[in-house]
Amino acid sequence: MVLSSIAAEQADAYLAFAAELADEVRPIALSYFRTAVEFTAKSDDSPVTVADRLIEARLRERISARYPSHGIYGEEMGVKQGDAFTWVIDPIDGTKSFITGFPLFGTLIGLTCDRQPFCGLIDIPATGERWIGRPGLTTYGGVRSRTRDCRRVADARFYTTSPDTFADADRAPFERLSNAAKMRRFGGDCYIYGLLASGHCDLILETGLQPYDYMALVPILEAAGGRITDWDGAPLSVESSGHVLASATPALHDEALAIIRG
Repeated sequence: MVLSSIAAEQADAYLAFAAELADEVRPIALSYFRTAVEFTAKSDDSPVTVADRLIEARLRERISARYPSHGIYGEEMGVKQGDAFTWVIDPIDGTKSFITGFPLFGTLIGLTCDRQPFCGLIDIPATGERWIGRPGLTTYGGVRSRTRDCRRVADARFYTTSPDTFADADRAPFERLSNAAKMRRFGGDCYIYGLLASGHCDLILETGLQPYDYMALVPILEAAGGRITDWDGAPLSVESSGHVLASATPALHDEALAIIRG
């Protein structure tokens, strides 16, 4: 990853601001959580609630006020073009979890520099947990976070948000990889990526993701010692297909890619 020296020097300041944002919008999420909140279906059939829209509106307002030249890419309100920096935000990652009372939904705040993932934050409002990542350092609760030293799929703890997302040609790679792992579990949305960064699981395979679902995760996992790419092993970008593989170690990632390819 090639980033300007100015950006590297400012990483902590950007992350401090991201933490302020997460602190500010967390009460909005909690005020609607486990209430009779209504939702509507978007064009892709995914649900959206008033909480999603209120949180994104607040994030965009605060980002534009602090960094007016920066771009913003949000799930609910689209893209605002800017300079080399773009904030990539998902107000509620796991809206289905949110509306069904499952507490592991999160807010994702990422920052790209020259279109490359640079800084990221995962905030879990219902549990008060937070992961923050920048080049060279990922923290959980202010303490350095590291992935587990798992190097073989046969020893790995596998997660995906839902097996229902794997259809048609995606189903066979999912079954090959998840059945080759030592253990497989389902559910969690962005929370499972935090678990991977903290060494509690080792492999995550997903499909159908959008840039706001994964751009904040890349710096968190990479600085924790893991790898995250598409299913071909290519770096994730806003142009990626939505096929995501995350692994605790490079060796594990390479074996997982080979299994996916069959």
